Amino acid sequence: MYLMLQDRTTGNGYNGGKRDEDLVLPINSSLSVTLHQDQLKTTTTAAISKDFTEDRIWLNGREEDVGQPRLQACLREIRRLARKRRSTGDEDPPPLSLSYKVHIASVNNFPTAAGLASSAAGYACLAYALARVYGVDSDLSEVARRGSGSACRSLYGGFVEWQMGERADGKDSVARQVAPESHWPELRVLILVVSAERKLMGSTAGMQTSVETSPLLRFRAEAVVPGRMVEMTHCVRERDFQGFGRLTMKDSNQFHATCLDTFPPISYLSDISRRIVRLVHCFNAHHGQTKVAYTFDAGPNAVVFTLDDTVPEFVAAVRHCFPPESNGDKFLKGLPVRPASLSDELRAALDVDPTPGGVKHIIATQVGPGPQTLDDPHAHLLGPDGLPKPAA
Repeated sequence: MYLMLQDRTTGNGYNGGKRDEDLVLPINSSLSVTLHQDQLKTTTTAAISKDFTEDRIWLNGREEDVGQPRLQACLREIRRLARKRRSTGDEDPPPLSLSYKVHIASVNNFPTAAGLASSAAGYACLAYALARVYGVDSDLSEVARRGSGSACRSLYGGFVEWQMGERADGKDSVARQVAPESHWPELRVLILVVSAERKLMGSTAGMQTSVETSPLLRFRAEAVVPGRMVEMTHCVRERDFQGFGRLTMKDSNQFHATCLDTFPPISYLSDISRRIVRLVHCFNAHHGQTKVAYTFDAGPNAVVFTLDDTVPEFVAAVRHCFPPESNGDKFLKGLPVRPASLSDELRAALDVDPTPGGVKHIIATQVGPGPQTLDDPHAHLLGPDGLPKPAA
C-alpha cells in the first residue's frame, strides 16, 4: 500500500506537448514542486494474486477501464522490468508471479481531472506501488512517464526537473531532483479551488492539439524555455522569491497564451481565474514587490506561491474578494493560518467588487517529500478478497 504526494508545476513546469506521444517524450524540459502528502495526496493499493482472473482498477471507488492505453503501457513496462530483474538467463521462464493479474485501487483527496495534476500524482503513485509489488528497484521515470509525463517528476520530493532528453528511445528523458523538500522551509503553497468539476478538454488532448497547430508553442519550447529553466533553477537554489514568483507568473501566462494560439483555441481559465490574477497583481503592487505568485495548469484552479509570513494577509485578501457563501468554517483547509485583518489602504488597493463563492475553498500546504509506504493494514484500499473495501 503506497501513499503518494501531489505534484505541482511551477514556472516552466508545463510540458508543452509531446514530441513522441507513444513514449510520452516532451518537447521541452520542465520544473515542478512536489506538495506535501499531509494536505494533498493520492493513496494507492496494488495487489497480485493467482486467484485474480483479470487486471482491474478502481479510482475514487469507481471501477475504470483497465484497457486505457496509458495504463496498459505502465503495466507492460513494470512487468518488463520485473522480468529483466528476476530472470537468471535467456532460457529460464519468468517467475510464476509475473503471470498473476493485478488489482489496483486509488483515491485522491483533492479534485480529480480539474487542473490540479491528479494524473501526475496518480500515475507516480501507481508506478511506485507496482514496483514494490513486482520487486522492481530500478529508476521508475519511464514507468510513470508512460502513464502521465508529469508523473516522473512526482516520484521525487522537493523541486524536480523533468529533462526532455534527446534520444529517440526516451532513455534520457528522466526526472532529477533539483533541491530537496527541506531546501526552502519558508515557502508556502495555497490552492484556490474555483471548480472541482472535470475540465472539458483534457491536458493530453489539449497539448497534442497545441503541438499540431500552435507556432507559439514551438517558439516557446525552442527559444524561451531553455533559458527559463536555467533561471528558475537558480532562483530555487538561491531561494530568491522575487525571481521565482515573477518567472512563475510569466510562464503560466505564456502557457495559457499557447492555449489560445491553438486552433481551435483552448481556454482553461474562468472569469474567477482572471479575477485571482488581478488580485495577485494588486496585492503585489500595494507592497511594491512580488509577495505572492499565481500559476494555473490546465484548469481554472489557482496555485499561489508565497512565504509563510505573507500567508495570513493574503488569505484575508482572498476572503475579502471572494467571501465564502456558506462554508466559512471550512473555507480554509490544510495548514493552520492565523487570522489577519486588512488595512484600509490594502482594501482600497485591491479595488475589486467582491464575488461571493467565487473561490470554493483554500488548501494551505508546503513543499513535501517523495513517495511514502503505508505499513498500516487498515489504510489499505483493497480487502483480503482483492476488492475495494466499503467506504467508511
